[in-house]
Amino acid sequence: MRILSGIQPSGTLHLGNYFGMMRPAIELQEKGEALYFIADYHSMTSLFDAAERRKNTLDVALDFLACGLDPKKSIFFKQSDVPEVTELSWLLSTVTPMGLLERAHSYKDKVAKGISPSHGLFAYPVLMAADILIYDSNLVPVGRDQKQHVEMTRDIAAKFNEQYGQTFVIPEPQIRDEVAVVPGVDGQKMSKSYGNTIEIFGDEKSLKKKIMGIKTDSRPPAEPKPDAEKNIALQLLKLVAPSSFANEWEDRLRNGSEYGYGSLKTALFESYWNSFEEQRKKRAELAANLEYVNKVLSDGATKARSLAQTVLKRARKNCGLE
Repeated sequence: MRILSGIQPSGTLHLGNYFGMMRPAIELQEKGEALYFIADYHSMTSLFDAAERRKNTLDVALDFLACGLDPKKSIFFKQSDVPEVTELSWLLSTVTPMGLLERAHSYKDKVAKGISPSHGLFAYPVLMAADILIYDSNLVPVGRDQKQHVEMTRDIAAKFNEQYGQTFVIPEPQIRDEVAVVPGVDGQKMSKSYGNTIEIFGDEKSLKKKIMGIKTDSRPPAEPKPDAEKNIALQLLKLVAPSSFANEWEDRLRNGSEYGYGSLKTALFESYWNSFEEQRKKRAELAANLEYVNKVLSDGATKARSLAQTVLKRARKNCGLE
């Protein structure tokens, strides 16, 4: 089974990225042949600062390796180091119906948020389809909000296969229902665009300030809170702390106790900070050895290109380019 997953270097990675994509992806490297890429081409639809893209790309590489991605068990590379994907994107574009792209939720959402519409933003699903299809991927783990893109990939692949004969493996999405939307410090979905994130690797003082600033209601500690599950700090605590510890805090909220919201947020910060202690040490070691990090990406790109060239050659032959 070949597994594919990618992440954009569009900003500093946060707990939403970690629990929604990174940790599930890293767990899957034990289940099959896993390919993980840094989607720097995709970032060009929303990030227009070249220096920031370079920095973010390196940061994503450091973050993933620090969090447990093992280059001996998986293939890790930059999207732009596999130029075959852009050629395949064009081949797929010639069979992709305009109506399919016009129905893309992501395009509508981003334009609604003020991102200037461009061909790249509109054709984003085609490049994503190329990312998936060029490695004969069987399984694509995605969040529920990305499910449509995998469905579009399946439609595009089927259209090409119908037009030119069996060419592409039809991939399956893997949606992890047990992974809830990670809330940001303001209660909305944690997202860089909302400015409500808790970074995986950030400054201790500023992160503690963010967490202690999580909004709560004015009920006193002793008052029972039957809606405890709605508390943002408690929701986050359940992600980063042992379940027994988080359950103890939930009981305190539901029943009322001497412990107030300030104590809960302190417990959240300490649990979060402690849970990533080993990863912070590993990241510091990697940052001091960038030659190794760059070699991991280079070696990964070489392996990825070998797979991509095989599939692209098949596609070129089937549609008459060879």
